Amino acid sequence: MSQKFTILFDLDGTLVDTAPDLIIAHNHVMDKFGFETKSEDEIKGLVGMGAKRMMGKSLWYSAKAELKKIKEKNIKDKMVKEFIKFYGDNILVKSKLVNGVKDFLFWCKKNKISMGVCTNKQEHLAIDLLKKIKIYDFFEYVAGSNTFDYCKPDPRHLTSVIEIMGGDIKKTLMIGDSEIDAVTAENASLPFVLIEGGYTNLKISEIKYNHLIKDFVGLEKIIKNYL
Repeated sequence: MSQKFTILFDLDGTLVDTAPDLIIAHNHVMDKFGFETKSEDEIKGLVGMGAKRMMGKSLWYSAKAELKKIKEKNIKDKMVKEFIKFYGDNILVKSKLVNGVKDFLFWCKKNKISMGVCTNKQEHLAIDLLKKIKIYDFFEYVAGSNTFDYCKPDPRHLTSVIEIMGGDIKKTLMIGDSEIDAVTAENASLPFVLIEGGYTNLKISEIKYNHLIKDFVGLEKIIKNYL
């Protein structure tokens, strides 16, 4: 049975401000393997890419000289493994819900809006975080970077979840915080709500969106126009 409306959410920087714990995990790995650590702003721009691309891009910018002496894939694979393990063990130390999230999720549930998560975080990490921060039960489906053979910005990451949830692509909206989310939504022909201050290095003017919000407070007013 199809829901009357579906909302798909990104996770990092959208539902949960995970930057503090991701920064700790990232810098733990960089330091352990003898590379330069990074600041919060630098890492925020890498978060939406997933662990492998995060490490790869970080390595590229901070260790070009060292990479000439080592096999990049070998060291990157080891770093990604360490990152996932350390982050998984410390996934909810400083992370917190974005302002207004829980009230909005309750409102959606009350209004019978179907909800799912599409993230480039690995599926088991995404589910673990959602459970520990106590919002997992709001969502009908959680798709991570390794759930399918593709992930954002491939639009199938969104359209496959809509299909699994029994939704209607013409009655679905995406909420995210980065250009990756924006491009994915556009490729899937979905309206896109952009959250300011997200995990991206681009200016707001460089990201395509239908609606711009600071947080989830008052978002109901926008969603009502789609119901």
